[in-house]
Amino acid sequence: MRSIKHIFFNIFTIVLLAGLFVALVSGISIPKHEPTKGEKLAKQYCGSCHLFPSPFLLDKKTWKESVLPNMGWRLGIRKGGKDPFDQMKPEEAVLVQQLNIYPDSAQLSKEDWQLIVDYYVRNAPEQPLMIENTLPDSKDSLRFQANPLYMGDQGSSAVPKLTKTTMLKYDSLESKLYIGNAHNEIYVLDSLFQVDNYWEVVNPPVDINFTPHLPASLLTIGSIAPSEEKKGFIFPLDSAVLNKPTTSLITALARPVQFAKGDINGDGKEDLVVAEFGNHTGKLSWFDGGDPKKKKILKYQAGIRKVVIQDMNQDNLPDLVVMGAQAYESIMLFINKGDGNFEDKIVLQFPPVYGLSHFELADFNKDGYWDILMTNGDNWDLSAIRKSYHGVRIFLNDRKNNFKEAFFNTVFGASKAMANDFDGDGDLDIAVISFYDDPFDTMEGFVYFENLGGMKFSKLMIKEAAAGKWLTMELADLDHDGDKDIILGSYFHNVAEMTKFLGRGIVSFPQLLVISNNTIKSK
Repeated sequence: MRSIKHIFFNIFTIVLLAGLFVALVSGISIPKHEPTKGEKLAKQYCGSCHLFPSPFLLDKKTWKESVLPNMGWRLGIRKGGKDPFDQMKPEEAVLVQQLNIYPDSAQLSKEDWQLIVDYYVRNAPEQPLMIENTLPDSKDSLRFQANPLYMGDQGSSAVPKLTKTTMLKYDSLESKLYIGNAHNEIYVLDSLFQVDNYWEVVNPPVDINFTPHLPASLLTIGSIAPSEEKKGFIFPLDSAVLNKPTTSLITALARPVQFAKGDINGDGKEDLVVAEFGNHTGKLSWFDGGDPKKKKILKYQAGIRKVVIQDMNQDNLPDLVVMGAQAYESIMLFINKGDGNFEDKIVLQFPPVYGLSHFELADFNKDGYWDILMTNGDNWDLSAIRKSYHGVRIFLNDRKNNFKEAFFNTVFGASKAMANDFDGDGDLDIAVISFYDDPFDTMEGFVYFENLGGMKFSKLMIKEAAAGKWLTMELADLDHDGDKDIILGSYFHNVAEMTKFLGRGIVSFPQLLVISNNTIKSK
């Protein structure tokens, strides 16, 4: 399936060629496109920190009433009665003021700012652009069986307790599933889905790493809500029993969301690489040997969302593949030069409204080089409208770590995709979840893309997924039958989100949806 940018390009090419033909037969000369002053200013100011966003990416109303006013704040343009700090906690406002995110004085004249506003509003479409990219329905509807799973206090039937799953991780060595939530709880389930252990921790858990014969390492985010406060932790999970610091506690992380373990400097010790998302500020950092006193910063950038340790250029040195978000939407490659030194470059980059949410490495064309599977659908921003360029993408590696899009399909609000040969036919299928979509519409909560070969896929949705907002997903052979099952974790940020689901007639809200794969059993 072609990407939207390809569709736009083809449409533009057809129109351009048609115009050129008419001009040639009529003897008319075609003037060059001369950008207006508003367009030049927009590219200067709106493309100075991130990739320039085209007016076509959003509708007129969203630009005028939401995105441009926020951009104005960042340029010191404020309208009477409007203050960027109004909705912040006092301590948070102080931190943001110190960063000068919203300067007190204007960075350009009001006349020039109005030219930028006029450029976007004049060129934006009246309604969000919708591109249809349908796929054939999968004939594999009997492969999966979905079962909801509930844990802990569910609240009254009238007011269900908010499900807030923030972490899903399967320990294959112990056959146990770890579930974390925003209520600062961790449940451990055995192979029969019975609670095997339970902890309360200092703040919401978001990631966990397992090492044989050692305590699991837990990462907590500090604050789910956007914040500049540095309250994230990494610590051995067994210390959570006493809920007190240990000698290996790593503190003051800037809203970290994920971490990876590996010996990246070749000294024989396992290092920690941490994606510190932050809010207005963040960073990619690593700890030599996991030592809290040996923190090294690889990149200062807000929105560092995920890091994978992998040798990408086959020189036997572990490189880092990193996702950036928070307006800096990109996939970055940090090439290992030895001794803990890296050379970084951007291999994929997108406008801020693309909302990158997850990636993983997989070899789709079986050439021995890592390709990129990516979702973009983060709509927790200033433009919470459906975007047909949100979805799941595959970028193929040309064997030199240059990546070209080979597949795209719209999945509104896409939050994560995972590749696996679910049907056992020798190629990689894809499981995709949605978190950021509007629940008033028919939400594609879970989508299974069956690989038909040649970068063609069919599509299957599971109706039981309509009961959740799926922020997390994990693959595991839960029933030990040789194929991968799928576990989804639901997260409702507030009662208003759940109320929308109640309005659709949904009254039961599982924390998890266990999707059993019947491939092996059916053979």
